[in-house]
Amino acid sequence: MRSAILGFAAGIALLQMQAELLPFEWHMALLAAAAVLLLMAWRLGRTGIGAVLRIAVFNIAGICVGFAWGGLYAQYHLDQELPVAWEGQEVTVVGTVDSLPYRFERGVRFNFLVETIAPQVNGTPPIPSRLSLAWYSAGPFENTEAISPAVPQVQPGERWQLTLRLKRPHGTANPNGFDYEVWLLEQGVRATGTVRSDAQLAYKNQRLQAFVQTPANIVQYCRGWLRDRILAALPNQKYANVIVALVIGDQRAIEQSEWEIFNRTGVGHLVAISGLHITMIAGLFAAFVGFLWRRSFFTRAQLPLILPAPKVAVLAGLAAALIYVLLAGFGVPAQRTLYMLAVVGMAFWMGRLTHVSYVLCLALGVVLLADPWALLWPGFWLSFGAVAIILFASSGRIGSDAIAEPVVMTAIERHRKPPRAVMLWRAIRAGAYTQYIVTLGLLPLTLLLFGQYSLVSPLANAIAIPLITLLVAPLSLLGSILPPPLSTWILRSAHAMVEWLVGVLSWMSSQPFAVWQTPLPAMWMFLLALAGTLLLLAPRGWPARWLGLFGWLPLLLNAPTWPEEGKMQVTAFDVGQGMALLVETAEHRLLYDTGPAYSRESDGGNRVIVPYLKSRGINHLDVVVVSHSDNDHSGGALSVLKDISVDRVYSSLSPASPIVQAAPDHRRCLAGQHWRWDGAEFSMLYPVQSIYDSDKWKPNARSCVLKVSLGKNSILLPGDIEAIQEDELVNSPAAASLRATVLLAPHHGSGTSSTEAFLRAVNPEVALFQVGYRNRFNHPKPAVFERYAQMGIRRMRNDEAGAITVHFDKGVTVQEYRREHARYWYGR
Repeated sequence: MRSAILGFAAGIALLQMQAELLPFEWHMALLAAAAVLLLMAWRLGRTGIGAVLRIAVFNIAGICVGFAWGGLYAQYHLDQELPVAWEGQEVTVVGTVDSLPYRFERGVRFNFLVETIAPQVNGTPPIPSRLSLAWYSAGPFENTEAISPAVPQVQPGERWQLTLRLKRPHGTANPNGFDYEVWLLEQGVRATGTVRSDAQLAYKNQRLQAFVQTPANIVQYCRGWLRDRILAALPNQKYANVIVALVIGDQRAIEQSEWEIFNRTGVGHLVAISGLHITMIAGLFAAFVGFLWRRSFFTRAQLPLILPAPKVAVLAGLAAALIYVLLAGFGVPAQRTLYMLAVVGMAFWMGRLTHVSYVLCLALGVVLLADPWALLWPGFWLSFGAVAIILFASSGRIGSDAIAEPVVMTAIERHRKPPRAVMLWRAIRAGAYTQYIVTLGLLPLTLLLFGQYSLVSPLANAIAIPLITLLVAPLSLLGSILPPPLSTWILRSAHAMVEWLVGVLSWMSSQPFAVWQTPLPAMWMFLLALAGTLLLLAPRGWPARWLGLFGWLPLLLNAPTWPEEGKMQVTAFDVGQGMALLVETAEHRLLYDTGPAYSRESDGGNRVIVPYLKSRGINHLDVVVVSHSDNDHSGGALSVLKDISVDRVYSSLSPASPIVQAAPDHRRCLAGQHWRWDGAEFSMLYPVQSIYDSDKWKPNARSCVLKVSLGKNSILLPGDIEAIQEDELVNSPAAASLRATVLLAPHHGSGTSSTEAFLRAVNPEVALFQVGYRNRFNHPKPAVFERYAQMGIRRMRNDEAGAITVHFDKGVTVQEYRREHARYWYGR
């Protein structure tokens, strides 16, 4: 069974790396082949070579089933997609609010379950059944403190008639970045959109029913009710949203600065309804019900004679886990824990709790059967990896039954209990050893997934785990359901504990040694380090365990990758509607623009650029150029300056700009500035001083125009200059310097730029268009985009290609992330 389930997992993993799905007939053929292989396996012997062949055949059959199941499951969900022809069209639907709404500074976001679709002039569109919607208020987010009265207070379970503008699922695609598209696919969301509020709409947005009674809506309503009670009991309290996250799993309102502390100290898994919390609550409730059942609820009923107390405790624990998972919105990570607990409970009830590895494999199979995309997320690998490493390291050291001992105690052990002090010491020693093996055992996997490891996490978790799981989480749950004023007292007590804990964690996070940062290791480095770790944690008596330290050497010595001498690399990030490019030579790094700000706490810097730099082990930039003050170019600058060491900043910004104030060494962009790095020439071609002396120019006209040349090849970065500035450059002494191999399309290919005279002066082979998918400016303009094609220029777009990497050597080669890292859900 174990080999078949492991093969099933391997087949699903193989499926998730495919660029396209196989036809339905091929998947059915794989299932038929698996059935034949299973029949063959049953006929093979169970000893000698027959046993080896039996395991191999079971494994191959499992791979076939996993690949086919994952493909069929994915195709079913992908088929429920919005047709391309209906993107951007206004459609009117009736349905219910299907999630806990999230209120933010510009409006509200929620999932919507479609019930009926109003007929349109050109037919009734095939709208997916589940949508992710945003209802925006008027005004930019920088100037909006609360939801506009135009945006109603949407509540879970309400039935609404809404007019929407929809688009297919699409997210930014960058190396080592978050894959928003597959996340939406896993959530069953096949279209996103915005609610239209135009007064001229044929169908008005209106609430049709206050509440639609369905099991899912009742759960979401209860979650909203609990959230409102907690926030009402903790008004203006800094960490009230942490309490909300612990009770209902809604982490969206936790501030980015707090997440940074939690992640740097390695306790981020505790600030939500995690597997640890679910297991702990289930265990506490099981122990409580078991205690009452053994005493027949203090009656003479003799209930244990009817049903053994351990079995009742298991049922009670599973019921508590189910309720807690429902409070978490039945999210995918919480579901994984519930499935694992259900498998363990079923094995206990059936008397099959023989070997933990069987139970672990069965739980693995159930999780992947219910969610084939689960293995794409770090939480899956860390949760199963932690259990596996504990099982491996415990064998032959603290006893193979050490994990089951706290749950099942034999009758003899109950009558021969050691002194409480001895039991306490054993528990502390076992807990400390478990923390040690988990810390050491998961280190290679953590570095592979995140490229960093919190060195203070063992101490931070030693403090946070008992405080959160034994005190804060139970008190938060009690406080959220008890009547006031008792609920207020309990919730404030829990908040005080969180406040104290964050203070301690903040001090730990501020230490320079708090986090070990390293480039993401190659797979061979990870496998070698994993082998070394398994050798170090091998059971007693295993020879030369110390040799495992040598497996760590490549991981410890892993260094950032750099272009070779005489070469250059330019990465045009996919930041949506904005600009951000990284220029790398053999020993230097320059960042041109920093992407947009998406909200008060989210921007191209902390969402795209900084994670990419850290995944490469780049903690220092020689120069950052902020071409001008528009949000889509400067929005991420402060995040970059906060998290990355920067020597110098060039910009056209006002001296009063926060970016200028935060820069360690700021210099105004001026034509004529020039420097040389590793054989590459950097020349600032624009703006001239007169642009700064006049007040009539928009920020676009002051864009820093930078040219980078390496031998005969070069790239021109013109920011958002428009036709007037292009004409000035073409007719200036710098005209001869405009010719470049690669051109970043000025102003994202707007209709006010990329004049024919300018393009002929530059004469590029390749043009890069940094634009967002279906952006509201309609960049690049069709006529401008066609102009590039008519001049024989190869056109590359971030919204279609994802991140674009240009390699400069003797020639120029271009790589597209969505092509190099093709997955079947891209563009679907």
